[in-house]
Amino acid sequence: HRAGPRAWIYFHPMTVRAAIVTCGGLCPGLNDVIRQVVYTLETYGVTDILGIQYGFRGFLDKTLPPIILNRKVVQGIHMRGGSFLGVSRGHPNVEELVDKLEEWGINMLYVIGGNGSHAGASAIYEICYKRKLKIVVVGIPKTIDNDILLIDKTFGFDTAVEEAQRAINAAYVEASSALNGVGIVKLMGRQSGFIAMYATLASGQVDLVLIPEVPFEMDGKNGVLAFMKKRLDKNGNCVVVIAEGAAQNYLEGTGGTDASGNPILGDAGKSVNLQVKSHFKELNIPVDVKYIDPTYMIRARACNSSDHIYCSVLGQNAVHGAFAGYTNFSIGLVNTHYVLLPIPEIIKTARAVDPNSNMWHRCLGSTGQPDFAPGPPEIKPSSYPLSQKRASNLMQMNAMAQPSGPASKQPVKTQGPSKAAQGAKAAQKR
Repeated sequence: HRAGPRAWIYFHPMTVRAAIVTCGGLCPGLNDVIRQVVYTLETYGVTDILGIQYGFRGFLDKTLPPIILNRKVVQGIHMRGGSFLGVSRGHPNVEELVDKLEEWGINMLYVIGGNGSHAGASAIYEICYKRKLKIVVVGIPKTIDNDILLIDKTFGFDTAVEEAQRAINAAYVEASSALNGVGIVKLMGRQSGFIAMYATLASGQVDLVLIPEVPFEMDGKNGVLAFMKKRLDKNGNCVVVIAEGAAQNYLEGTGGTDASGNPILGDAGKSVNLQVKSHFKELNIPVDVKYIDPTYMIRARACNSSDHIYCSVLGQNAVHGAFAGYTNFSIGLVNTHYVLLPIPEIIKTARAVDPNSNMWHRCLGSTGQPDFAPGPPEIKPSSYPLSQKRASNLMQMNAMAQPSGPASKQPVKTQGPSKAAQGAKAAQKR
């Protein structure tokens, strides 16, 4: 459904007690969304708004009482990064959480989080539905990796790309100021390389970008290390961007998952850093390698103007959808339109970069890097003469294919005049 205010609302504002919770990791724009949800609820006439501290944990931890929210409390929180309410990972017992919603009289729950948090929101809805509770559950998609299905982009992504570009530019300055300088930047992206791809395009100073969706080989004639040597020989420096989920086949990994269910990955950036140093040491080529990991700097900053606007519209439309009586939905931008999306549809799997997409090929056009995956076997050079190789069309090919010796002794059959020509000649005689 298209998002926006409705002519008729399901809840009377004076009967609403709303709760807002932020889950998962930090992301630019969290405070903007909190602020706008509070503002829009008050515009409808709601006066009872609770902020749940430190994610879902705040529902069950008695040492973390809810914060009473109003326009005055949240007035300036969008000017700083982080989350005014705090965040945490993990899901408590959902049955107990719904018990707490009943106990506190909450009938609107706004969950700001990524795939895992939306899965938790959907589980809360299922229990509310079974108990026949009139509680609407609204998701607002938050993931800095931009990996939620169907949605054009998640809030905070533009800011993340902007900050990542600063790190890439710093790596380029370091690399270009040293003899055989190499700058390596690790960016966020467990399963999706959107930040790495867009930041590479934004910077224009990257020689090589590695993302989880595109396999590559480090060693070998057509591997990453060989390409880096070519760039060093040609330009005197090389800048590499790698998403955190890339190169996992070269890492042992720690195994297991974090509190949100995400796999615990090995450190791809440090691994590539060590492999580069070791490779060029074996070649007896001195290189000056600088490694930059701006992860927490990106997550913790306040968002830019584009995301300020995006967060405000998301917050407003989340409240509009809740007052219309919709539940178990999330809000997002799809083909430039703000829409309400069923949560089960957007959490089926993580969104990923399409290696055949125009945007990825634009990125490759910017870096000039080849395909590092093992290719087909080499084709032996053709035995045709050079002039035939360069034949521009089929006529030239056919002409060169004719024998170069004396003409054939077989008689050549000539074609007589056409019927039209014979008719014209007879007319002249008459």
